[in-house]
This record gives sequence, C-alpha cells and structure tokens, in this order.
Amino acid sequence: MHEGIRALHSADSAALSPGQDFTGGSPPRPIWARLRSPQQDRGVGTMKFSVDRAVLLKALTHVQSVVERRNTIPILANVMIEASAGGALKLTATDMEIAVVEDIAGVTVARAGRTTAPAATLYEIIRNLPEGARVEFDHGGGDGPLALRSGRFNTSLAVLAVDDFPSMTEGRMPVQFSIKAGVLRDLIDRTKFAISTEETRYYLNGIYIHATESEGQPVLRAVATDGHRLARVEEPLPEGAKAMPGVIIPRKTVNEIRKLAEETQDEIVVRLSDTKVQFALGTVTLTSKLIDGTFPEYERVIPRGNDKKLVVPRKDFADAVKRVAAISSERSRPVKLSLGTNHLRVSAASPDQGEAQEDLEGDDVAYTSGALEIGFQARYLSDITDLVEDKLEFMFADGAAPTIVRDASRPEALFVLMPMRV
Repeated sequence: MHEGIRALHSADSAALSPGQDFTGGSPPRPIWARLRSPQQDRGVGTMKFSVDRAVLLKALTHVQSVVERRNTIPILANVMIEASAGGALKLTATDMEIAVVEDIAGVTVARAGRTTAPAATLYEIIRNLPEGARVEFDHGGGDGPLALRSGRFNTSLAVLAVDDFPSMTEGRMPVQFSIKAGVLRDLIDRTKFAISTEETRYYLNGIYIHATESEGQPVLRAVATDGHRLARVEEPLPEGAKAMPGVIIPRKTVNEIRKLAEETQDEIVVRLSDTKVQFALGTVTLTSKLIDGTFPEYERVIPRGNDKKLVVPRKDFADAVKRVAAISSERSRPVKLSLGTNHLRVSAASPDQGEAQEDLEGDDVAYTSGALEIGFQARYLSDITDLVEDKLEFMFADGAAPTIVRDASRPEALFVLMPMRV
C-alpha cells in the first residue's frame, strides 16, 4: 500500500503546483492530525500547573479518604484533577456512595485541563515531599502519563480517562439550611457510637436525622441504635430545616463529615433531597447518597415509667467501670451495678481471672429507691460516660428492663441501654 502511494505521488508531482495535491487542492493534513479531536487541537486536553505542597496535601487528605482501597472499578481509585485558567484547582474523589470535592485557589496554571491520577499514590508522594516544596504537574492530554516534579524529584503517573469518572453532584436538592459546625459535631459525637454494624439491618447503619417537636419547640433530632442501645440528641431547629425529610445518613458519611467539621468553627450549609445529602464547608463539598430504608419507630423503645433515679459523678463511675472490667478478657465484659440507699457497688467476675468490685458512696451518690441489681456491657457504659461532662443520671424500672441514661447537665441528650445477665 505504501509503495502504491509513493508511486502515485511521484507520477503526478511534476504536474502539480507547489501546495497542491493530485486533485489540484491543498494537501490533506496528516492522518494523525485528522484523528485529533477539536478539543485537542485547541489545547484543552493538556494541563500544566504548580501548587504549594502544603495546600495540595491538605486537599488530598480530605478527598482521598473516601477512596476505597479495594474496588473492582479502577477509576474509583483515582482522584480527578481539574485546573482552570483563572488559577483554580479542583480535586474530586468518589466511591459512588460519597463524593468529596475541594477547590484550591492561588494555583499557578500555565495550561488549563483535567485528568485523573491514582489517589493513594499521589497522596503518599505529596505527603513525603519536604515542607515548603513547590509541586509542578504536566499532562500532555489523552492517555499519556501525568508528570510530577518537585525539586530533584520527578515521576510520572498513569492516568485514566476523565470521561469514565462518575459524577454524584448532579440533581436538585430542594431543602437547604445552615448549622454551626460545633452543633453538627455534637449531634454526631453523641449518636454515632450507637450506629449498628450489622449489614442485614442496613437501615440501622447510619444516623437518622429529622425535624420534629420536643415540649412544643421545633428541634433537629439525631437518633442511632443497634438494637442493644439507643442514642437520641436534639438541637433547636435551624431556619429552613422545617421542610426537611427524615433521612438516614450512612456511617461512612458520618465519619467523613465529622473529620471535616473538626477543622472549622464556621457554619456548614446542608442541602437535602429524598436520596442525597450535601455538606458545604469552606472550600470542601461532600455529597452522599442516603440509606434507602425506613428507620424504626424509636420512640416506642424509650421507656416511660422508669422511676428509680441514680445520680453519680461521671469520672468516679467511669474509672470504677474500667477497673473492675479489667478482670475479664471477654469482649462483652459484663459489669453489675448493685444499688442501695446513696450507695453503688460496681463489680465484675471472670471464671479465669477472679472477681473485682468498687464501692461508690457519700454525698456524690444519690439513690433512694430501694435495692436493685442490674448488669450492662462495660463497653456500652464507657461509650456513654465518654460523652458526659459532669454527672450521670440513670433512670431504672427494674433489673431486666431498658434503662435511661442522661447527662445531668445536658438533658437534650438521652441514651437507652438494654441490660444483660451477670
């Protein structure tokens, strides 16, 4: 074929004017030029920028944490990098359930463009560069490698097509309100410990957040339960949240937004639809699917007739539980509470290790409702004591019924514990 083309060219070249082909027109562009897309011809497929290492590392820390290390879809292991002509950089990562997008300003952009690169590899490289380093990225477009240079270090990373990268940020979210970062942290911290890890009851694998009323006042309420314990916390209802649907926010999303909320004291914008939730804080936007299920009628499991009240100092009680629970190596480690008038004995026993007990009494222990013995899993007690500031308030019915636990100084938080035999 090549020989035929050369022969045709040589036979007709003498009759041609400069700049003409054998048809009398201008010569065609080479075949590789004809195969290039219009975007590539305009240079949009290429990208080159430089950014401070510290700024990039902070953003990568946020986005790469949602990337699943083990997945069957290669593109989900990558972070999408988009550089804009105005000096802005956008990083996006997703696992198809959560997407985190971070905008970075003040980037030196020589050529705008976008590509994807392995998130974990890129994070490790940037993390191990020296402080104060400047990092330069250069991508020639298409499926060519992404070159990365910083000082004497340089590497090239394999990329995957941007067109294969999924988008989760599309769709309308009709409900929007703002909540203080500290309030959101409190709602999460006082409920997430009770999220179920049992995948068969998937509707319990998150925090149920909804608008309701408490003592005639509108509140935003967060609830979590694993069937053995329940946590219910409420805060005054933010403006704009009255129309929100009741939603179940998945455990992984809860953990990710909690980490992000730790870094700010500003208000967080929350957007909601029936299927998605979005949190916008500073330069970061986290979008997540919601759990598609019905949360149980939790009010039915909160006891109403518990009339035996114990008030005990948090630290004294927490330390006693940890000391006596150390006698057993069992994961559940049951602890027994034996109550008398203004007296509490915390005890535990193990067939292999022996027995341990500690008595709490005096002015700080308030109980006047008659003798009572009841057992709880030590870890469940410790999870609650870690959230209480000063004094614990227990409300018992008997030794076999669910028990209510409160922070005496913060009644808006309520916990329910199922007892166990000891």
